[in-house]
Amino acid sequence: MAASAQFMATPVARRAGALCRTAKLAYAPVMGHIPDDSALMLRYQDGDTAAFETLYRRHNDPLYRYLLRLCRHRDTAEDIFQDVWGKIIKARSNYRPTAKFTTFLYRVAHNCFIDHIRRNKRHANSTEFDPEIHSDPGEQPDVLTERSLARERLLVALQDLPEEQRDAFLLREEAGLSVAQIASVTGCSRETAKSRIRYAVTKLKVAISEPEDKVRATVTVSGEER
Repeated sequence: MAASAQFMATPVARRAGALCRTAKLAYAPVMGHIPDDSALMLRYQDGDTAAFETLYRRHNDPLYRYLLRLCRHRDTAEDIFQDVWGKIIKARSNYRPTAKFTTFLYRVAHNCFIDHIRRNKRHANSTEFDPEIHSDPGEQPDVLTERSLARERLLVALQDLPEEQRDAFLLREEAGLSVAQIASVTGCSRETAKSRIRYAVTKLKVAISEPEDKVRATVTVSGEER
């Protein structure tokens, strides 16, 4: 993914390694043991740069997809993506595993997104959406066409969701968070989080079943009708 490669080449990512060079601790690998996210973050806190790299590889793709579908604008998503990881790096010294790392990560991401909206009021009217889509070259044309139409219907439906519902839905589908985690990330009750997800799913089901002529008339990518 371009955003991932760009982040690893940024000063923020280089600082992640530089901050740890003078205090790196040795951790002997344990056969068959895969450390959980909180353990990796604590190891990074102690100076183990490789632990951060593992965390990054583990979460960069779902985090970027969440931000891209939430922002609907590639450049904005990439900016927030880098900002999120920069804040994770800065927060390592004060990190405490009081909740799952994914809750911590996506709370940071959610707050970065909200901060961006407050700084850029024009975001609310942005409709550009250009996700990276990789099709199987072996698929038949009719299958590719159906997949394309299904994606178009989903993109339109996601754009039309109220922001709070879209956020809750993407935290569930892209980040894989539980209802309790979503409530914690977005600062609402469990029932409110559950309700937002339910309404989002209902609206998406209705929207993606709409006639394709309506979809083709409303979907735009980078300002051009598809």
